Amino acid sequence: MSAKFGPAGNSESFSKMGYKHSLQVPEYIVKMGLDAFEYQCGRGVNIGEDKAVVLGKIAAEKSVALSLHAPYYISMSSVEEQKRLNSIRYILDSARAVNFMGGNRIVVHTGSCSKISREEALALATDTMKLAINALDSEGLGNVRICPETMGKINQLGTLEEVIALCKLDERLLPCIDFGHLNARTLGASNSYEAYENILNTIENELGKARLKEFHSHFSKIEYSAGGEKKHLTFEDTVFGPNFEPLMELIYKKNLSPTFICESAGTQAEDAKAMKDYYLSL
Repeated sequence: MSAKFGPAGNSESFSKMGYKHSLQVPEYIVKMGLDAFEYQCGRGVNIGEDKAVVLGKIAAEKSVALSLHAPYYISMSSVEEQKRLNSIRYILDSARAVNFMGGNRIVVHTGSCSKISREEALALATDTMKLAINALDSEGLGNVRICPETMGKINQLGTLEEVIALCKLDERLLPCIDFGHLNARTLGASNSYEAYENILNTIENELGKARLKEFHSHFSKIEYSAGGEKKHLTFEDTVFGPNFEPLMELIYKKNLSPTFICESAGTQAEDAKAMKDYYLSL
């Protein structure tokens, strides 16, 4: 098993190369020299069962691993109970869709803690996550792994420690470590071999070797200000980081096989390939 690499959604080159619809994505991914793709449902789960099944079959034939990003408006830590209940429904919709695709990972934002303390927010998100796991199990979707994501804005729930705390609820939960987000929320302090090693060691110590081995990841360079994340950049940026090379060296050294989804602004497939090429060169 080795690490997998792919884009979040389609790069600008997708349409420039003459591709028009999502069923052509697996062919594009292979042509770009990649082996993973994260289907974007940030604005809602709008893919029907029939299309999802066909996409999954094509992806499987081409050995492209599919994951799905759940809607952005999920807020597991909302102080409004209805919003938390709606979030469970959106997670369920996401799990159904990825299951139809033959995938088993959904990435989920955990919510905000701007109106309440971080402890209260984490308690609410923990309760919502328990209900979401039960909802998946009762639908026969216990195979789908919810991946709570580390977040880039300081007032969002989603530090490494908070994501790990959520993942401790069930061994099927897998952390989505967004290294760009962690670097943004620490104002540039998560961009070195030592910082990456500390992140990976923390995952192993808290969640065990098995989940470290196969964790889910997002990677992109991100501009930040005092409040954390401002906007996603491309690997052309030389100001903000983080840099992927030290991380790839650690992934190789530790013999890990995570899935890296690149979220660069418009060049996510090209930048994912840069990561994969460097990893393979090791």
